[in-house]
Amino acid sequence: MTSLPLAIIFDFDGLLMDTESTMLASWRYEWQQWGLELELTGFFADHGGDITNQRYDVLSGAVGSTYDRELSHQRRVRYRDQLHRSLDLAPGLRDWLDETARLGIEAAVASSSPRPWVAGHLERVGLLERFTVIATGDEVPRHKPAPDIYELALTRLGIPASDAIAVEDTAHGVTAAQAAGLRCIAIPNPFVDPGRVAHADVVLTSAIDRSLSDVLQH
Repeated sequence: MTSLPLAIIFDFDGLLMDTESTMLASWRYEWQQWGLELELTGFFADHGGDITNQRYDVLSGAVGSTYDRELSHQRRVRYRDQLHRSLDLAPGLRDWLDETARLGIEAAVASSSPRPWVAGHLERVGLLERFTVIATGDEVPRHKPAPDIYELALTRLGIPASDAIAVEDTAHGVTAAQAAGLRCIAIPNPFVDPGRVAHADVVLTSAIDRSLSDVLQH
């Protein structure tokens, strides 16, 4: 590229923060409370929508008539929140944010999760004010792989897609970004086969691998 982008738009879950691992850990923990083992097949959705209720339905079916959904939910969330107390940005992402500030590039978030979830985590680690724009799934009619969330972020940034780059961790996230006209860097989360994000413009194993400046230059 001949010039720097005006904005970098980051996904949140699994990209900025590894909440995919803590979510999985909380569900494994809850299945174990019922003497069961969680089966990973089909656990992760291939879209950005919320499938929490479906996961409880699967657990309920496995436990049977003794299942107490409210108790289960409260216990799982309590355990998940304990894990989140020490959760920081994924490796290398703080450095990337520092680079955006140094280079005069705006930082934004485009997440399928609701605003309280995204803003709450960013505030907890002292980074909420680093993002010019936050666009979330409770503000758009369709989730990734639809481009809606990226289109909203671009509208709020006031720039065309050609002046921004997305950073994603899943195949449906990359598809959403590209459908909105964005170039996309993929850093697949631990539960995504790198081959599934091969359609991204650049695929990295971690933000530690290369500086943001180096990736943008190449």
